[in-house]
Amino acid sequence: MTTLFISDLHLDAERPQITELFGRFIRSEAHGADALYILGDLFEAWVGDDDPSEAGAVVAHELHSLQASGVPTFFIRGNRDFLLGDAFARRAGITILPDPAVVVLYGQPTLIMHGDTLCTDDLAYQQFRTQTRNPQWQAQFLSQPLAVRVAFAQQARAASKAHQSGLKQQGTMESITDVAPATVESTFSRYGLDRIIHGHTHRPAVHELHVDGRACERIVLGDWYDQGSVLRVDRNGFELRGLPL
Repeated sequence: MTTLFISDLHLDAERPQITELFGRFIRSEAHGADALYILGDLFEAWVGDDDPSEAGAVVAHELHSLQASGVPTFFIRGNRDFLLGDAFARRAGITILPDPAVVVLYGQPTLIMHGDTLCTDDLAYQQFRTQTRNPQWQAQFLSQPLAVRVAFAQQARAASKAHQSGLKQQGTMESITDVAPATVESTFSRYGLDRIIHGHTHRPAVHELHVDGRACERIVLGDWYDQGSVLRVDRNGFELRGLPL
């Protein structure tokens, strides 16, 4: 049996083919898995559990069917869907985990996370993250009419694109938006584990490093823009592969 990991699907009405790919993946391979973990940014934007988006309805239906078939599904909030709450979790039959969380995969303790907290060199983003994870900010935001929240999400996306464009012009895009090596090492040291799985950076790879005299590995999940990306973990090891449209 296999445990599956995905992240950074960024499901949105503008890319229906990715929502369709997600549905096929859930109805096929995922139905035979030990468990499915979604490590954030399942949606391009999420402004509250009253979001009427078609993508949200499709995801809730597919994941609820998966859970009903006996496959537990776990979710860690990302930087795009950090407002996904208990109401949607019940609707979809998923369990929301803290970020980060420790899980035991076939005997090996593993730290799983979205990954944005590793990108500590991106100071502007980290400031935005601190603000939007404040419970008071979230409560005030969710109390606003849906149209106001949708407009805010659109402005935030535009600001994010402008921020990234500025980094590209400065030639710092690759370094600033990737993980900070020192933060990665301190995270391994803090938890004392040998493996981290995360998404967020859209740079699928397996990184090997030594921390505190231990051989460690950091597995980065890929995004779902031009194809899917799935990490398969079983008793014999793991495989990180693309999922064609």
